[in-house]
Amino acid sequence: MKYYLRLIFFFLLVSLCQLSLGQSPVADSLSADADSLVQTLRSQIQDLQMQGIMMREQLEKQGINARADSLQLVRRMQRIDSLRRITPGAPLIIDGDTLFVLYDRRGGVAPETRVKDIYEKMMEIGMRMTLFTDSIFIYEGDFTSDIMSGEDVIMSVTDNDALWQNQTRQQLAADYRTIIHTKIEQMQSEYGLKRKLLGVLYVLGSMAVLGLLIWSTNYYYRRWRFRLVRYLLGRTSPVSFKNYEVLNLRRQGVLFYGAFNVVRYLVILLLLFIFVPMFFAAFPETKSFTYAIFGYLWNPFVGIVKSIFGFLPNFFQIVVIVICFRYLVKGLHYLMDEISSGRLTINGFYADWAQPTYLILRVLCYSFMIVMIWPLLPSSDSQVFQGVSVFIGIIVSLGSSSIIGNVMAGMVMTYMRPFRVGDFIKYGDIDGFVIEKTILVTRIRTRKNDVVTIPNSNLMSSQTTNYTFSAQNYGVIVHTKVTIGYDMPWQQIRDLLLDAAHKTPHILKKPAPFVLVTALDDYYVEYEINAYTHQSDLLGIIYSELHQNILDSFHKNGVEIMSPHIFAHRNDLPVQIPPQV
Repeated sequence: MKYYLRLIFFFLLVSLCQLSLGQSPVADSLSADADSLVQTLRSQIQDLQMQGIMMREQLEKQGINARADSLQLVRRMQRIDSLRRITPGAPLIIDGDTLFVLYDRRGGVAPETRVKDIYEKMMEIGMRMTLFTDSIFIYEGDFTSDIMSGEDVIMSVTDNDALWQNQTRQQLAADYRTIIHTKIEQMQSEYGLKRKLLGVLYVLGSMAVLGLLIWSTNYYYRRWRFRLVRYLLGRTSPVSFKNYEVLNLRRQGVLFYGAFNVVRYLVILLLLFIFVPMFFAAFPETKSFTYAIFGYLWNPFVGIVKSIFGFLPNFFQIVVIVICFRYLVKGLHYLMDEISSGRLTINGFYADWAQPTYLILRVLCYSFMIVMIWPLLPSSDSQVFQGVSVFIGIIVSLGSSSIIGNVMAGMVMTYMRPFRVGDFIKYGDIDGFVIEKTILVTRIRTRKNDVVTIPNSNLMSSQTTNYTFSAQNYGVIVHTKVTIGYDMPWQQIRDLLLDAAHKTPHILKKPAPFVLVTALDDYYVEYEINAYTHQSDLLGIIYSELHQNILDSFHKNGVEIMSPHIFAHRNDLPVQIPPQV
């Protein structure tokens, strides 16, 4: 500015001199010099003015740009502050330690991809056998600050990364460099050559200890097994159940040998289970296998313990339900015993109904108990549990159709009371005494002591005859037939048959025996003797004695028991009557 003022002052001074000199020759020459000087000064002044104008324009542009940059920076900060509330960022996590978080992209690379690349690069550098960590440095570029290790770029810090952290790019790069440097040193101490050598020594020592323990286990097993077996056999006695010797000393010795052998193998397996994970734990790269192997044993154990404690409330409910139904069944058993023994009488309820009714009620009680317990069982609502239950139900229903039929028939016959245990019955061609009635079958002992088992469904669908019931209430009629020729008077035959019936034991006098003429055939007359008896269990003996008495009576009175079909002369053949004894 001072230079401009001096030029203006000099220009004014020259103008005043030119006015004071007038139009003399000297003045003309001076005037010409002054004009050239003025022209030069004017040119310089114009140049200076143009430079000033250009400087003012440049200053104005710089001010505008500075103001625009500051406004743009403020807007970016505001936008980042608004995004910071909803952007979680991508954390860099190594060995469970969060080093820092990246929020912004770098070009088209997402923060997650940047973090993944940084993680892989740091793991690669940190797991090298040798590393000079002083080689990690920062390279400043125009737009990024690169954290490098030798020729490898670990990560690049941008201006946007610095804005997210409210720092300058250089400060943030320095902080990240310190964090990365510290973590790589730590990784080097864990994965470096020294660590590998110590791990190898640790594994060799552990293998030596494991081998020594396995050798000791086998040595003491071979040395002490006979002594322990002899010691235990000297203090035990044979195990017997009633008259059957379940475990004698020899069998117990074999069991003891087997048990000791199993214990030996269990100890060896336990040692392997403890030491093998220790081998993997010696190196950081395989340390995860250690937790996996221990988890195979620990996780099921923890799961079982948690399941047991979680099942305890349901278990107590199940115990209460079982106890209640147990005493209910005992009460029913006592009641039915009283009825079956006759000490308790209920109108319309027979004593022989007591036992089958108790069995039915017990099945119903236990079935209802299972229905109540079922939802309380572990995993009862799982699809597998339900599928297995449905499968078992289908198999039982398909394979037990005949069983169910016998059960239903047994229940029906129980309350129909066609016969009871001890009754003498006839089923088809089989007659005998009922010795057992179950819900499925009925067993009959014949007169020859053959035990016949008949399914209840067969008895239900066929006709049975109960001689015992008839004998006790009406009397069973013992009857047999004889055929005599027309040459014998029917009155004599009737008297002989009645006489034989009266001589037969167990034949009732009242009602009296009677004789029926059942047929008048072409060649003979058919007579039938009928007599009453209450001894249905002695029918075989009664029939035998009746037949013997008929023979004695007829032979004694000279009556032949024969059925002639034609008339023929005997030609002096003797009469067919045995001589009297």
